[in-house]
Amino acid sequence: MRKTLIAGNWKMNFTVTEAESFFKSFKIQKKEGVELLFCPPFTDIPITRFFLERSSILWGAQNVYPEDNGAFTGEISAPMLKDLGCSYVICGHSERRQILGESDELVARKVKAVLSHDMIPILCVGETGEERKEGQTEERIGSEIRTALFELSKEEAAKVVIAYEPIWAIGSGKAATPEGAEEIAVFIRKTVKETAGKKASEEVRILYGGSVNGDNMSHFLKQKDIDGALIGGASLKPETMIDIYSKA
Repeated sequence: MRKTLIAGNWKMNFTVTEAESFFKSFKIQKKEGVELLFCPPFTDIPITRFFLERSSILWGAQNVYPEDNGAFTGEISAPMLKDLGCSYVICGHSERRQILGESDELVARKVKAVLSHDMIPILCVGETGEERKEGQTEERIGSEIRTALFELSKEEAAKVVIAYEPIWAIGSGKAATPEGAEEIAVFIRKTVKETAGKKASEEVRILYGGSVNGDNMSHFLKQKDIDGALIGGASLKPETMIDIYSKA
C-alpha cells in the first residue's frame, strides 16, 4: 500500500531566523500512514534538522547538482544533502525548468544522483497553459517521465515520487479539478508501466501540486491514483500545513 506524502516546498523563502520561528509554532500529532516533509532552502536545512530530527517529520532539499564533487561553483551535491540528513530531493521543478533552462536530460541525471545516495527524488512534471490549450499535456508529461526513468532499473523507478504540477496552476490560486488531476495521474501511472513495468507503476507515488490549500486538499486525496501533495505557498503558514496534514 502506498503511503501518503505531504511535502512542503518553501522555495526561496525564510531566513534561518524565520525558519526557527516557523518550527517553534509548528505542533502536530503524528498520523499513521502519512509522511510529512519540508524542503527548505539550502541555508535552512541545518536549523530544520535541529527542530525535526527527534520527530517523525522528514526534511529534504529543493535541488541538487548531479555530480558528487568538483569544480561546480555554487552547486550542492547529493552526498552533501545526505550528510545533512535529507531523505528527499525535488528534481526538475517547473520554476527551474522555465527560469533556469533545465532540460529533461539534466533532470534525469539529478534523479539518478539522488537515488544513488539512498534518497528519494520528487520528479516534477507538468504542462504550461498554452500546452494544455493545444492538447499537448500528455506529450509534455510523457516525455519528462520517460527521459527521467530511461536509465533507471525497475526497482529504482518504483522509488521515484512523481509530482504533477500543472504550470498554469502554480501560485495562481487556480488549482486543477480533483477529477482533472486524477486523469493525469492515471496517465502518469500508465506511462510508468510502459517504461518500467507494472510493479513500478503500482508502487510509484504520485502527488498533486498547484494552489493546494486546506480547503481542497481532501478532495485531491480522495482520488484513487493521487497519493499526496507538493505544497508551495501554503507550506509557509504553520496553521495551514497543520490543517492540511490533519486532513490527510
